[in-house]
Amino acid sequence: MQVSMKSYAKVNIFLKIAGKRDNYHEIVSRFVRVKNLYDEISFTPNNDTNEFNLIGNFGCKVEDNSIYKAFLELRKYCPKIDAFFRVYNIEVKKNIPEFAGLGGGSSNAASFLILANKHFNLYFKKNKLAKIGAKIGADVPFFIYEYDSANVTGIGEIVEEFKEESLNIEVVTPSDIKCHTGKIFNCFRDEFYKEITKDESKELLLMKSKDILNKLSIEQSNDLYMPAVTQYPALKEYAKKNWYFSGSGSSFFKVL
Repeated sequence: MQVSMKSYAKVNIFLKIAGKRDNYHEIVSRFVRVKNLYDEISFTPNNDTNEFNLIGNFGCKVEDNSIYKAFLELRKYCPKIDAFFRVYNIEVKKNIPEFAGLGGGSSNAASFLILANKHFNLYFKKNKLAKIGAKIGADVPFFIYEYDSANVTGIGEIVEEFKEESLNIEVVTPSDIKCHTGKIFNCFRDEFYKEITKDESKELLLMKSKDILNKLSIEQSNDLYMPAVTQYPALKEYAKKNWYFSGSGSSFFKVL
């Protein structure tokens, strides 16, 4: 027996900072799923170790991995998964670059929760899974809902589906630039801090993604682009006409 699912990347059509909440930044953003870029997550038999085993080409220790964190959270609600994942591996075929603004780790955590919810017949509603996911990472709720396009606000926990035509997105990720999200946010706070107004937010949240990209430049569409370029000047080489910057980087994208 093996169960598996695709774990899609996302891009931010726009990303604006709306304020601060404790140690977090409140955002106003449009997340869009990238259908041609995904990891694959499977539960496969573990015939060797009789312990939790996460298989994949990850750039972090298991204890820091978003899937492991999702496992720990779900175990609080479903203790029997502990025994299951001693005899089954969680195997991930990685295609989404890490440290790239594409949400790969958050997507993996969400896919694990969705798969486990189905496999163990937990019947948790999306809202409950999203609350569990929010404890793991700010982007996880978006991936839980499995929308193609959504307006994401708050610190990432408010996800509202945005109905629009499906977008064909091309992504380029510099292989030699690994953006550190904390460093970029620190630079934003120190040198570029600004907050979007409620009227500006309302306007963007009502616009179709293509119209937003036609209206805004790369600097205008993502508040984190200039801080990222300040910290990683080589990013400028990829900021070509009609290309935009996702999240805190380092990926660029365009709509075909």
